[in-house]
Amino acid sequence: MLRAGMGIRMTAKLSKGQLAAVVAGNALEFYDFLVFSFFAVQLSKVFFPAGDPTASLLSTLAIFGAGFLTRPVGGIVIGRLADRLGRKPTMLFTFGLMGVCIGGLALTPSYASIGMAAPALALLFRLGQGFALGGEIGPTTSYLLEAAPPERRGVYVSLQNATQYFAVLCVGIVGMILTQLLSPENFGTYGWRIAMLLGASVVPFALVMRRRLPETLREHAAVPTPPLRVYLLGLVLIAAMSISTYCMNYIATYATRTLGLPPEAAFIATATGGGCGMIGALCGGALSDRFGRKAVMMSGSLALLLLTMPCFMAMLAWRTVPVLVASTAVLAFFIGFFPPAAVASVTEGFPAARRAGSLGLVYALGVAIFGGSAQYVVTWLMKVTGSDMAPAWYTSAAIAVGIVGIVLVRETAPRRLRALGLPSQE
Repeated sequence: MLRAGMGIRMTAKLSKGQLAAVVAGNALEFYDFLVFSFFAVQLSKVFFPAGDPTASLLSTLAIFGAGFLTRPVGGIVIGRLADRLGRKPTMLFTFGLMGVCIGGLALTPSYASIGMAAPALALLFRLGQGFALGGEIGPTTSYLLEAAPPERRGVYVSLQNATQYFAVLCVGIVGMILTQLLSPENFGTYGWRIAMLLGASVVPFALVMRRRLPETLREHAAVPTPPLRVYLLGLVLIAAMSISTYCMNYIATYATRTLGLPPEAAFIATATGGGCGMIGALCGGALSDRFGRKAVMMSGSLALLLLTMPCFMAMLAWRTVPVLVASTAVLAFFIGFFPPAAVASVTEGFPAARRAGSLGLVYALGVAIFGGSAQYVVTWLMKVTGSDMAPAWYTSAAIAVGIVGIVLVRETAPRRLRALGLPSQE
């Protein structure tokens, strides 16, 4: 075992297969989180007694949000271990724990079978998932940054965001297939179980791949705690990113419950959003290496601020599949565009000796407080205000606050810093 602050310096760059091993874990973990989100309507009927459909949905979304409560704990505990023991062992642990929770949730009986034990077990597995995913982000993002050539850090870190959208794409495709193969009754009863078990089936293979990764943690001298300003600005950026992302992930529920479209239409939009978000993430990461993190964050945020309201207005005005898909594609591209630059900026702002723990804490808090509550908040807002534009208003407000953070944050892209005649972070 490595001593605190010690590590192995990488001697060769990662192969494509090794990069895939790092981001595959992130994709699978987000796939599982998103299955729960996208099948929220069906899950509400499985885990809660029949009655008020809105109350059941809110209860299900509350369990979904509860998974975010343990994210900060996972971010702190596992992130600090990653800074002491290495990135690789902690990535193996978080991935294995997520696999256990995926399988457990998929096999949890319904409320009709075991009563209140059903939502209790679902809550337990969600808390475990939150702990694992909260602990995953710091080590894997730090690993990608440390494994990357300095001028390609944005591209490498964008793989983290791109795989999240790849997970969205996969959930959309799986959902479309299941709606075609299963009757509406069977789709609601166990379609989500099939989707989760499909994700769990790749866990053993991905664990083998991760075991073969080299370590990136190097020996570092003790460093002081980064200034509070770095943490606060990082939290602002992650909060804006999380709210917009999870409001976007609400689109399947929004399409069926608010727009009145069939489940297959919602999954078509989901798959479209996943594909467009993935393209946006890769573009944003590459451009942030060339033009700087701030330029990409600002341009993507402004575009999203200008487009969110018109897109939701169009969806509500026409309520057709083509308009739903087109609006989702536009929003998903720009929601995917700015997070890689934001995550790279926050990660580069922390010294390597404290990187995984600091990033894990900031990321987990931002996602837990703002991302985890986003779907519950917009559902509650629509019920209280009677306005179906609530998701658009909430997303726009988050982006506006994020723009303030972008103005205040410092540039960290190595190529841009050299162009400005400033020293690199490392």
